[in-house]
Amino acid sequence: MPFISFSLIEYFFMLCPFCNHTETKVVDSRDTQEGRAIRRRRECEKCHARFSTYEEIEIFHLLIVKKDGHKEEYDREKIEKGLRRAFEKRPSAEEKIEKILGEIEYALHEKHMSEIQSKEIGTLVMEKLKEADQVAYIRFISVYKSFGSAKSFRKALETLE
Repeated sequence: MPFISFSLIEYFFMLCPFCNHTETKVVDSRDTQEGRAIRRRRECEKCHARFSTYEEIEIFHLLIVKKDGHKEEYDREKIEKGLRRAFEKRPSAEEKIEKILGEIEYALHEKHMSEIQSKEIGTLVMEKLKEADQVAYIRFISVYKSFGSAKSFRKALETLE
């Protein structure tokens, strides 16, 4: 089974981030990211501090096939790191990053594949960035595509217009 929900993990182990107590109660739950994630407002039963948790589908056993043919496990943090660089100092960056990550993982989930080419993930990231923020998109493709000349970079810019 390649997919598992965070809610199963959270049921067994949820520590209060303030006092590390293991007993917390859910005060409120809401769907986020168009129903692909759940935001839960929690309260620690010991110190009564409140905090939020987010439950999303996590992808396990998805192998990424790199350009040279070697394979590695899917790593959400690698995509997130690239998005954070692209969105640096952009308005509403955090919300856009989380939305894009959710959409990418949802799209990967929908493919029902055990392996995917890294190029396909890069293309998916570029599509989502182009919709969300053109400056972040340009920043991302300038690194991802490794333009060899100003002319090739200019062509990429012209596709936005």
